[in-house]
Amino acid sequence: MPNRLAGATSPYLQQHADNPVDWWPWGPEAMAEAERRGVPVLLSVGYAACHWCHVMAHESFEDAGLAEYLNERFLPVKVDREERPDIDAVYMEAVQAATGQGGWPMTVFLTPGGEPFYFGTYFPPAPRHGLPSFRQVLEGVHAAWTERRDEVAEVSARIVADLAARGDVYGAAGKQPPTEAELHQAVTVLDSEFDERRGGFGGAPKFPPSMVLEFLLRHHAATGSGAALRMVERTCEAMARGGIYDQLGGGFARYSVDADWVVPHFEKMLYDNALLLRVYLHLFRATGSGTARRVATETADFLLAELRTPEGGFASALDADSPGPDGHNHEGVFYAWTPEQLDAVLGAQDGARAAAVFAVTAAGTFEGGMSVLQLPAEEDPAGEDPGWFASVRERLLAARAERPRPARDDKIVAAWNGLAIAALAETGALLDRPDYLDAAVRAAELLASVHLTDQGRLLRTSRDGRAGTNPGVLEDYADTAEGLLALYSATGEARWLTLAGGLLDAVLDHFADPATGGLYDTAVDAEKLIRRPQDPTDNAVPSGWTAAAGALLCYAALTGSARHREAAEAALGIVTALGSRAPRFIGWGLAVAEALVDGPREIAVVGPADDPATAALRSAALRSTAPGAVLAVGEPDGGGAVPLLADRPLLSGRPTAYVCRRFSCDTPVTTPEALTERLNS
Repeated sequence: MPNRLAGATSPYLQQHADNPVDWWPWGPEAMAEAERRGVPVLLSVGYAACHWCHVMAHESFEDAGLAEYLNERFLPVKVDREERPDIDAVYMEAVQAATGQGGWPMTVFLTPGGEPFYFGTYFPPAPRHGLPSFRQVLEGVHAAWTERRDEVAEVSARIVADLAARGDVYGAAGKQPPTEAELHQAVTVLDSEFDERRGGFGGAPKFPPSMVLEFLLRHHAATGSGAALRMVERTCEAMARGGIYDQLGGGFARYSVDADWVVPHFEKMLYDNALLLRVYLHLFRATGSGTARRVATETADFLLAELRTPEGGFASALDADSPGPDGHNHEGVFYAWTPEQLDAVLGAQDGARAAAVFAVTAAGTFEGGMSVLQLPAEEDPAGEDPGWFASVRERLLAARAERPRPARDDKIVAAWNGLAIAALAETGALLDRPDYLDAAVRAAELLASVHLTDQGRLLRTSRDGRAGTNPGVLEDYADTAEGLLALYSATGEARWLTLAGGLLDAVLDHFADPATGGLYDTAVDAEKLIRRPQDPTDNAVPSGWTAAAGALLCYAALTGSARHREAAEAALGIVTALGSRAPRFIGWGLAVAEALVDGPREIAVVGPADDPATAALRSAALRSTAPGAVLAVGEPDGGGAVPLLADRPLLSGRPTAYVCRRFSCDTPVTTPEALTERLNS
């Protein structure tokens, strides 16, 4: 019989609807029931594409005997971290503080008041690798709750107090944005931590450093730093050749389990691919790299082919697991190959050649003698014999399409769709791909019609065109605004600028901390948790704090709003405090700070929309690498809705470009060459 999760909109919660565990969704009703029964809450947090979440569900939550024990002694609550990032953030902070590590599934035991007192992540069904079994954990927590309740209360009170104290650190951050010298110091620190041989930073597991790469590209554009560009080029080349990149279908997996980018953790997330699409596009813009352009195009094609939903939005993820030949789910089986499988599809001659090109061996690089496709040779196989390489990829992709596919988490998350809108809008405009731009417009229209309430507030998720009930968090407002601003620059449609302005006003009205200039992750009227989450550091995506700073700065550059610029500058004070000490964890804040130091440049192109000279000036502006530059294109006297276009007359009756900083403009120009020279100066 289905439990209380059967009616949830979250695919992750629905995956647990038939568990014998009597799951409750998060809410006051669950806490009240725990209080009535006098039992602790078992909080289990995960997400649909999480491999180890599936493993623990199969091993423990589908076990009828264990479920009976759990149901009698605990109030089990299941949370999708992608729907409720605020709950995830608060309790993950506690887990990391107590254990020194975190991850999913996250397992936390709470009092009925929500105070945590015991933590963990994955627990196996039997003791192994130094971990107790999940049953042992349940028995130990039950004993502590029933026999040492005072001790539990003391521990939980101390944890809550410690969490509150940790939040005070951000209030002490400096209020001045970083200087050029401080940004240079951040690059120096990154260079000292860079993996020269493999690209990227740190060892295994290795994550794509999307926000840091964006900062390094902007720093190179601003200063000409060879070190910054070297780190970007080597990392992007290594990832594009590695198994973390889908060599057949495009798109990136979540991370590499090794330091060489060979074997990924196979789930493919919308946010990773949106961020990396933008990085590779900007690398192409900076260097003309054919590989960067190819990867950007293939990643955009992946978004449209695999993640776009019928409603026009973009699904959250593709799962890591899919059914193998034995009928059971296995991680990566959809993507990996053996030499025999290549031969069966391509024939012996082409199969052997493809095995050499893609590093598919009899020993394998993955489980069961299978290999993850990669392109380890320095030569570009597409360059040597493009017809053969394209044919091989096409045949292998067609054969792979016949395999059982990984499941798709088809909920629409506002923040991640905002990232996709920004990436597709920029890619469509720069590469002259109307299909990408159309996809960005459709996704923006979905957010505007389904996620945006009549009160101007955002809802975080939707599914099948129906909005969820969870309110948007800071990253939803910030990333959606970022996407709408990019869409305005790409289309010239002022409605997107207006919508972005409304969202950013909501950020200042509901998320800002006027005492410090910082920003909270949840609105002032959001559900009260044990503490109000606030984190300026990047994780897999830009922090809501620094994403908001970037969108505020961009909006101010287009409109001249002092309120929004001052808020952006105040929010960047935390980057000064953290950027030179831990630049890997505040990359987007550093990228925004580069834009602030540069101005950012404000480019206004005025001229008839159907005039080729207007299009030529617009194209030159789009090719500019000036950090965070904003672009407004419109008819003469079209500045009513877009202040940057106001009072910008044509020069000698010809389409004209103005390059400004804080609405103070250089002499206008009328040719693409002059505009490019002006932007490069």
